[in-house]
Amino acid sequence: MNQDYNASPFNSMPPFVVAMALLIAGIELVLQAADAGIIGGAQGVGWRLQALQSYAFSDRAFEWMRSSGQYPVEHMLRFLSYAFVHVSLMSAAFSIVFLLALGKMVGEAFGTFAVVVIWVASSVVGALAYGLVLDTDFPLFGGMTPAYGLIGAYSFMLWVGLSVSGSNPMMAFRLIAMLMGLQLFFGLVFGGSKDWVADLAGFATGFALSFVLVPGGAQRLLQKMRRR
Repeated sequence: MNQDYNASPFNSMPPFVVAMALLIAGIELVLQAADAGIIGGAQGVGWRLQALQSYAFSDRAFEWMRSSGQYPVEHMLRFLSYAFVHVSLMSAAFSIVFLLALGKMVGEAFGTFAVVVIWVASSVVGALAYGLVLDTDFPLFGGMTPAYGLIGAYSFMLWVGLSVSGSNPMMAFRLIAMLMGLQLFFGLVFGGSKDWVADLAGFATGFALSFVLVPGGAQRLLQKMRRR
C-alpha cells in the first residue's frame, strides 16, 4: 500500500476542529503577550482576568438568570465562550491537543457534522450541569469540557468494537476512568475547582449523542473501524 508521507496531517481533520483549535491558540497568544507586557501596556496584564470575568461560565450569573427569569445574551453566551478562555498556557495547550487528536479520530468515523454537534452540546450540557449541581463562586473555563464530549464519542467507538469482537466492552471506559481519577485526586489533594462535574457531563453527552449521530448506525461505524 502506497502512503503519501508528504500529506498534510490536517487533510482528514474536520475544518471545525482546526478552526476551534486556532481560535483557542489565538486567544491564548494574545493573553500571553498581554501578560508579558508586549501589548496592552499596563492594562494588558489584567486582560486575562477580564476575559475570565466576562466569558467564563459563572454559577452566580446562572443562578441570577434562574431566579429572575431574565436571560441576557452576554450571560447565555457563557455556555460556549468559557471553552475559549484558559488560566494558563499549559491549560490551553492541553485543550488544543485533546481537541485535535480526538476531533480527528471522531471526525473520521462520524463526520464533521457530528463533531460540531458533540462539541457544542457537550459545552452547553457541561456548563448546565456545573450550574445545577454546584453552588460555587469558582467559574468554569477552558476547553476540556467539550473535549470530554469527544472522549465520550471515542469511547463509544471502542465500546462498539469491543462488544462485537467479544472482548469486555467496559475496557472502553479506561480512559475516562483514568482522567476522572486524576481530577478527583488532584482536587482532593490541592483543592480548587470542581470542573470534573462539567467534564463528566460532557463525556456523557458525547457518548449518548453517538447513538444517533453515527452515520448508518453502530454497524456502519464498525465497518469503518475495520477498514482503518
